[in-house]
Amino acid sequence: MSALPCGWATAAIADVATFNPKTLAEDSLNAAFAPMQYLGTRYRHRMAFEQKPWGEIKKAYVHFQPRDVIVAKVTPCFENGKAGVAPPLPNNIGAGSSEFCVFRPFQGIDGRYLLAWLSTEDFRRRATVAMTGSVGLKRVPKEVFLTEEIPLAPKQEQRRIADKLDTVLAHVDAVNERLARVAPLLKRLRQSVLAAATSGRLTEDWREGAPDWKILRADEICEKVQSGGTPKAGFSENGVPFLKVYNIVDQKVDFHYRPQYVADVVNSSELRKSQVKPGDVLMNIVGPPLGKVAIVPSTYDAWNINQAITLFRPSEAISAQWIYAVLCEGAPIRAVLSSTKGSVGQVNISLSQCRAFDFPVPSTEEQTEIVRRVELLFAYADRLEARLQSAQTAANRLTPALLAKAFRGELVPQDPDDEPAAELLRRLAESRSSLAAKPRKPRNTAYKNTQNPAPQSAQEKPL
Repeated sequence: MSALPCGWATAAIADVATFNPKTLAEDSLNAAFAPMQYLGTRYRHRMAFEQKPWGEIKKAYVHFQPRDVIVAKVTPCFENGKAGVAPPLPNNIGAGSSEFCVFRPFQGIDGRYLLAWLSTEDFRRRATVAMTGSVGLKRVPKEVFLTEEIPLAPKQEQRRIADKLDTVLAHVDAVNERLARVAPLLKRLRQSVLAAATSGRLTEDWREGAPDWKILRADEICEKVQSGGTPKAGFSENGVPFLKVYNIVDQKVDFHYRPQYVADVVNSSELRKSQVKPGDVLMNIVGPPLGKVAIVPSTYDAWNINQAITLFRPSEAISAQWIYAVLCEGAPIRAVLSSTKGSVGQVNISLSQCRAFDFPVPSTEEQTEIVRRVELLFAYADRLEARLQSAQTAANRLTPALLAKAFRGELVPQDPDDEPAAELLRRLAESRSSLAAKPRKPRNTAYKNTQNPAPQSAQEKPL
């Protein structure tokens, strides 16, 4: 790290906070209980809790009190940023997941300032590398936390930094919440476009008079409607792609999930029926979710699909793009949902139901015009979505950037009249030495007064 700002000092976390302190209280007292899911992943997220008798939770869980700093130590919760400051609690006592690490700041250390350091990308990167344990159950060792050196600002500047972070990051949270509301609006926009397209409203100004549309079954208007199968001969390393439901992503065929391959397609009567060609429209018939739709691109001359996918082959009277629009809008699927079959948690649409889908069929000229307008509106929605993703990426970078700026001493101005952090550390060390020199008293298991649970400044505020 570069030179510290004037008045700052470095200190190990063990020198500024108590690790996993214990609480003594009467078993009958109401207390806060916080499992892992109640600890948030945002810097300012307020930890939630349930209420339980202290006697039920005091043994198997980590203890905490108001204004303690709590950090998840286990993967992936640590990497996801689960951390926070304990809020006001019933009777000022609480317990939570055994995968929590609790830090009780000493007098003169602002818990929000300590939380900010433990939330920085630099610390999380180092701690992640130092994790120990088996794959999927790694933890940050206690020593990594306690020996971590924090750049410590003077007491008054800690509070100014924490207050500034509270104010600025509240605006960042508001921005993120507004951005999160845009994606559902774009989804509704696309769905509205499809609804207008398949009902005839989108081309009211294009044609003259009422729409002269027909309603025809899929097997009447499509050249072929056929579900796939599974080859008895098995798969090979090369040959023709054999697509499954997970190869349909965002209404397109996606080879990010590598398809399996089948050989000897031509000679297999079993596989010939499930061959698809460029321009065929595919839809999954096993869900949830249902309604994953894709048009087969021209990458291969012939593909195969498994039994969870149905192909709709266009004819001269109906285009692939029109079939795609109708299936994406979802009216045929909604019409059969009440009569679908399947096991618990699974819905199946039968091939006979697919063949009986009702398709609204305008003239080929109007189909072409509708598809053109849909593509224009979808391209506009795509541009909005790209701008949204760019804005979300920038917003997500604000919190780590502000935290890094805070610990470079650039977030708030320094005050030369502030007592240097070295003096604060000296007093804390002397206090610990004097406590260590005193003879230990016999352990008292009676209720400990927790109305003032931690030796912190009265001006320090919870998150």
